[in-house]
Amino acid sequence: MSRPFTSLLVANRGEVAMRVLRSARAAGLRTVAVYSDADTTAPHVRAADDAVRLGPAPAVASYLSIDAVLAAARRSGAEAIHPGYGFLSERADFARAVAEAGLVFVGPGAEVIELLGRKDRAREVAERAGVPVVPRGESSTAYPVLVKAVAGGGGRGMRIVRDPTELAPALQAAAREAAAAFGDDTLLVERYVERGRHVEVQVLADAHGNVVHLFERDCSVQRRHQKVLEEAPAPTISNAVRERLTCAAVALAREVGYLNAGTVEFLVAGEEVFFLEMNTRLQVEHPVTELVTGLDLVALQLRVAAGEPLPFGQDDVTMTGHAIEARVYAEDPYAGFLPQAGTARVVRWPASDRARVDHALEPGQQVTTAYDPMLAKIVAHGPTREAARRMLVAALDETAVIGLVTNVGFLRMLAASEAYAQAAIHTAWLDSDPAGAVACELPDISGRSEPIAAWLLARAAAPQPTVAGRASPFSAADGWRSAGPPAPLTVELRFRGRNSTWQVDPVSGRLSGHGQSHCIRLVERRGHQVRLEVDDVAVDATAVVDPHRITVVVEGQPAVFERPDAFGPAATASATGGDVVAPMPGTLLTVAVTPGDRVAAGDTLGLLEAMKMELALSAPHAGVVRRAPAVAGVQVGLGDVLFSVIADTEAEES
Repeated sequence: MSRPFTSLLVANRGEVAMRVLRSARAAGLRTVAVYSDADTTAPHVRAADDAVRLGPAPAVASYLSIDAVLAAARRSGAEAIHPGYGFLSERADFARAVAEAGLVFVGPGAEVIELLGRKDRAREVAERAGVPVVPRGESSTAYPVLVKAVAGGGGRGMRIVRDPTELAPALQAAAREAAAAFGDDTLLVERYVERGRHVEVQVLADAHGNVVHLFERDCSVQRRHQKVLEEAPAPTISNAVRERLTCAAVALAREVGYLNAGTVEFLVAGEEVFFLEMNTRLQVEHPVTELVTGLDLVALQLRVAAGEPLPFGQDDVTMTGHAIEARVYAEDPYAGFLPQAGTARVVRWPASDRARVDHALEPGQQVTTAYDPMLAKIVAHGPTREAARRMLVAALDETAVIGLVTNVGFLRMLAASEAYAQAAIHTAWLDSDPAGAVACELPDISGRSEPIAAWLLARAAAPQPTVAGRASPFSAADGWRSAGPPAPLTVELRFRGRNSTWQVDPVSGRLSGHGQSHCIRLVERRGHQVRLEVDDVAVDATAVVDPHRITVVVEGQPAVFERPDAFGPAATASATGGDVVAPMPGTLLTVAVTPGDRVAAGDTLGLLEAMKMELALSAPHAGVVRRAPAVAGVQVGLGDVLFSVIADTEAEES
């Protein structure tokens, strides 16, 4: 249903809700936000003209509840609903319910969502439209093959299988994950194209028969099928491939009578092009298309939903420059990319002239594992790909989040890598070569951060009372003495279990320790942000000094230094090396062992489900299971001891 409307409800949260609200307000619409109990004070709630509570924090009782969203629309008097992405955005039953309620759904019709929402049916449509598809895996005994859920997306219910013996367990795991995420455990098996590139085409279609493409995006930098960096245009495809991609995308949209914004995804291997799927919603990475075309995709979505024709034709769409987007997640790249929870004490985003930032994260905001861990998107635009890449690196240098673990430093490392600079990337780049040019191991970040930490602690070591309106050199923590030159201050730090001692002269800024010597001078300080000269080189840092530790962020990489003297004698660690704890809050999905079972190192003891992912809980060493939960399905908290395994040597002694 397409018709004019004056009010819009945004059925989402976080940065995408903020993004849609921005364009809706610019269009003069009255805006309505919805929220769960976990988001009562969230930025998107304050950004809207009105806000309606959906229900408790669990998504199934709030953002995934069709009844709750429609009730909110009725209460607020909203005439249209924008689903954003994620949650209900690709649910045909939601689009149908919105239409049956007499409201405008900003997106395609329910029938099209239903048709394209299943990858097996979408393949059939693509073949009818003459769009090439990936050969099915069962038609050949060649491996590797890709097992993927026919419903949903985001990498859930997807497994790469390289050996026939791995197929059965992969099918079981993918089916279980798909059923939990999408309520449909149907799977598709296709040939897996090694070292392919993920290239997608943005399309727009109105109710007047107009269909245009807005060129392509390259989303090849992925981790476990989740996009990390995206860019437009695709840096390595030929004009012939670009022509085939865009023509195929428009043909597919016309074949199904598509309406509104959509994205057709392809796998490109050399000059070969294969259809993957069509996403019937706004994509996370839409800003790169907006920056190179100068178009507002959300505003266009709203105009099409109101029944207006597209205000331009295909020949009017051009690309200018290059744009690259980095997705900021609350996750720890150096601990298996596990989603993180916490309170963001300090949040610093890059200046607006450096990059576009779509976000909904503010200082003091609590982030839970109840929802998707994406916090923001940082997007740089430049005249060339290299200019955009350098601007993105600089923007990530200016980004800092303290109090919550994020992937900002990892993104900076990716964008600055030689492989990415040369566009020598493919869909398996991150997953297949973690020890290569871009390492996923914890980087050695103390070299630059540690002397800064010691210097800052020396300055903050004690208050500086005044005498007759002037700072007193006798009480200032600068080592000043009346009888001679200042005495250096001693600062002790602990970083990742390693202790170091620094001698700092706060007057001259000279310090030495851990085999290093430096000279640091303060140039400017604004709140937690400091600009320093370290050995005559300008360095921007963000820092928070606590009684027991100091956190310093340089080039997006946070480093937390503890002060050993602030804790007293170190506690003796108990012999609990055999305990397996929950790395994050979640649901214990399966329990594979019972007390008394013998296990080998690495054996799976159980599966934990959290943040839409399954995490295997493995035995830390060979031995005998001493402790195991009696049943699965229970909720567990971060750090809860779930299993205990007595090592063979301990078992023999006992």
